[in-house]
Amino acid sequence: MTTTTATSLPAAPARPLGVYLRLAATAMFWGGTFIAGRTVAHVLPPIVAALLRFGVAAALLLLIVWRKEGGLPRLSRQQVLATAALGLTGIFLYNLCFFGALGRIPAGRAALFIALNPIVTALAAALFLRERLSGRKWAGIALAFFGAAIVITRGDFAGAVHDISQSLGTGELLMLGAISSWAVYTLVGRRALTQLSPVAATTYAALWGLLFLAVGAVPQLGQIDWTQVGWTAYASVGYLGAFGTVIGFVWYYEGVKALGASRAAVFNNLVPVFGVTFAALLLGEPVLLSMVLGGAVAVAGVTLTNR
Repeated sequence: MTTTTATSLPAAPARPLGVYLRLAATAMFWGGTFIAGRTVAHVLPPIVAALLRFGVAAALLLLIVWRKEGGLPRLSRQQVLATAALGLTGIFLYNLCFFGALGRIPAGRAALFIALNPIVTALAAALFLRERLSGRKWAGIALAFFGAAIVITRGDFAGAVHDISQSLGTGELLMLGAISSWAVYTLVGRRALTQLSPVAATTYAALWGLLFLAVGAVPQLGQIDWTQVGWTAYASVGYLGAFGTVIGFVWYYEGVKALGASRAAVFNNLVPVFGVTFAALLLGEPVLLSMVLGGAVAVAGVTLTNR
């Protein structure tokens, strides 16, 4: 997933049905990133996988921003620092945690964690930006975390209390790190980049993130036997960069422009649904009752919070 909170996109409004279909397709693309990410995570180190993903994404974003806006705008000093922060949090740190988690836990299980993104962001906004949360929002947050607890513990709360390591391992902690990184990314974009279009802000963030990833990946690039990286990994990288990042981003903000942020954000609740479904169909992962129940409760909490 790649998104900012800037307010304008130079795309013509689409017909309502087309907007709904694109938003549903965007949720499908983002759900598919967990399957593609798990495929890549088993053959490439996380930082190299992220580097390849955003190499594809940055190239496509530069093409789009050139065609839609005539190129990237010049940045003020504050915007340089803000876009660098976006690249560090939403690109570099998020993707290290994302690929690291997918190398350790099933794709469907990882996808369900994403339902907590808006909840953690709302809590961070309340804590750091002093945004007030109503009683209804607090109830939604509590409900979402209860749903997440069902997923994390696989419904065995007593076992988790006795031995938390049964439920919360390195993969789960990395997904929590990914969610936290995304919350910071969202808040930085909301406050610091209101003068940039979403496509320009995201392009700058992708370029910064690509730079950070390249610096970290250089020592590992020479250690990889590229002849052993199969076509499925390369296809997955292409999917992650093109569909999971660029096309999903453009279509999502067309939806935001046509329907408003709140109505468009409702479609994000479909991401874990698609993620779990694809994991079962394409990777043969089991769908546990705790995943279905916990995921439904978490989505209900998110819906209540964002209502």
